[in-house]
Amino acid sequence: MDTRTAITELIHRSGLIMDDVNFKGYLDLCAPDYQYRISAYSPEIRKDMTWLEHDRAGMKSLFDNLHKHNSDKSPITRHISVCTVAIDEQAKTADVVSTLQVFRTTLDGGQTELFAVGRMLDTVALGDDGPLLKARNVRLDTRMLGFGYHIPF
Repeated sequence: MDTRTAITELIHRSGLIMDDVNFKGYLDLCAPDYQYRISAYSPEIRKDMTWLEHDRAGMKSLFDNLHKHNSDKSPITRHISVCTVAIDEQAKTADVVSTLQVFRTTLDGGQTELFAVGRMLDTVALGDDGPLLKARNVRLDTRMLGFGYHIPF
């Protein structure tokens, strides 16, 4: 499999694994120095906002403690479209831009709605064992997510 295809499959696999609420599987796709962020721009305050920011250990802690949160249990489905893959052979990394649509299906009737949209800005580490997520910034256009949803995109 060529490098570009392996990177694209990694990005898509990360969404499918999170759809299955397989947190260990997600962390297995991440490099030891992984960084995760959810951010958005607020036109009201004319600034970027960071809603969530963790390293790999912080993500594991978040996942381990999700069962303690009073949260919305409605499943979400991520639709990821990889747009660009820029490989830096010398640095052994790739910068990937993908669009993201997140759909939420309610538990009390099965109605599905568009929940959030944005872009994923990923940095992928390219190693001998294949690509791993090094950093992900989920850059949301949607800023009204309601309350009670704690699972990262």
